[in-house]
Amino acid sequence: MHILLVDDEPLELEQLNYMIHEKYPYWTIHTAADASQALKILTEHPIRLTLLDIQLPGKSGIELGIEMKKYDQIDIIMVTAYQSFDYAQASLRLGAKDYLTKPIIEEELFQVLGHYKYATIQSHIVQEALTIIHEQYSDKLSLSSLASQIHINGTYLSRKFHEEMGISFSEYLNDFRVQAAQRLLRQDTEKSISSISEACGFSSQHYFSSLFKKQTGYTPREYRIREKV
Repeated sequence: MHILLVDDEPLELEQLNYMIHEKYPYWTIHTAADASQALKILTEHPIRLTLLDIQLPGKSGIELGIEMKKYDQIDIIMVTAYQSFDYAQASLRLGAKDYLTKPIIEEELFQVLGHYKYATIQSHIVQEALTIIHEQYSDKLSLSSLASQIHINGTYLSRKFHEEMGISFSEYLNDFRVQAAQRLLRQDTEKSISSISEACGFSSQHYFSSLFKKQTGYTPREYRIREKV
């Protein structure tokens, strides 16, 4: 699922992006600091959900939300630092699905986002596949072993997974493993790169390092040093 975060405060945007990405790594997150950036993203990507800050430079979040309503598939969640009845009322008139106040509480955020957990996933097969990947990514997980656990044909699973997720099983698994490695590199600074590679399901440290750099722009060692700064 493609989700758009619109906020002119870089720190707020980064924190919200981080929280959502940790919980829903298979979502594609886009960010914008104002209405013009947001509208450009809307023309380029199939956005399903927008978290929209009311206080934006130039065109307000309410005004932007009105423009967004022409995109029928988009749900809007309004976000504001002000607990104002007028803002809440304006959000309801706009047709926003919910309303969150800053600082955003993680539990409240995920309660709202929980409704979209499988928004673009139509089959139980892919839901089961995702659950197994998230639980067993550190093991030697293959498409055939995954298919056998779900009791379906591997070729059929491969096709359904790509249709509904937009990427192949192997691409998704590698993406998820790299994201898990990023968490370990940040959280366990004493753990060696080779140990992290193995813990995340990679059989080759060289392959892990090259894939990590391809996805993040940094080697695992460079990423760890950067996160310490």
